[in-house]
Amino acid sequence: MVKLGVNIDHIATLRQARKENEPDVLKAALLCEKAGAEAITVHLREDRRHIQDKDVYLLKKNIKTRLNLEMSVAQEIVKIALDVNPDDVCIVPEKRNELTTEGGLDVINQKTILKEIIEKLKRSGIRVSLFINPEIEQVNASAEVGADCVELHTGKYAISFKNKLKDVYLSELKRLKEAGEIALKKGLILNAGHGLDYENVKEIAEIKGMNELNIGFSIVSKAVFVGLEKAVNEMKDLIRDNSHIFNR
Repeated sequence: MVKLGVNIDHIATLRQARKENEPDVLKAALLCEKAGAEAITVHLREDRRHIQDKDVYLLKKNIKTRLNLEMSVAQEIVKIALDVNPDDVCIVPEKRNELTTEGGLDVINQKTILKEIIEKLKRSGIRVSLFINPEIEQVNASAEVGADCVELHTGKYAISFKNKLKDVYLSELKRLKEAGEIALKKGLILNAGHGLDYENVKEIAEIKGMNELNIGFSIVSKAVFVGLEKAVNEMKDLIRDNSHIFNR
């Protein structure tokens, strides 16, 4: 069964808008777990625009599932990750002026630094994923630097789906499937995420060998109207209904 990691960054975004103590990030995480989330994902950005250091420590101490920490390769952030010791780390590219992560990591041109950081994290018992575009060359490079997993960037797929650009959407889906197939052959765990919502998630959940989908914004947005627990439940239902199907 395909697992669901719920990204709760935007719970913190709402809190930071007023620099208050609510909505409570830990309470949100526990509600997501109660609704069936198999992991809690947070991105500790260098500019601390939403998730704060204290959130990461508090989540690690109190959640019952897995903590998946998204992070850049900045030395300060790597140091925090080694201290917190989350279950999983997903290394992502990061730009200060972006609204959200815009693309996948360029593993090919960062092999030396990534290999060094991955080795440090794995020595601490942390499973390491790399957030990459669905490109076979990046998948191969991820295996070469010692990653345990890849998380395929589904952003272009999601945008083309939303805009009803059928040719682009089908092309991106094909790329995701092909990259996923290579990842599995390389012995990598296959995850995916970015821009996934209640309308486009089914096709991604059906990809052969898919292990986990990390979804945040669409769940938090829906939760504004129906509540967080119900929003997570509905996403779980969509993934569960299709996770037994490998290919169409």
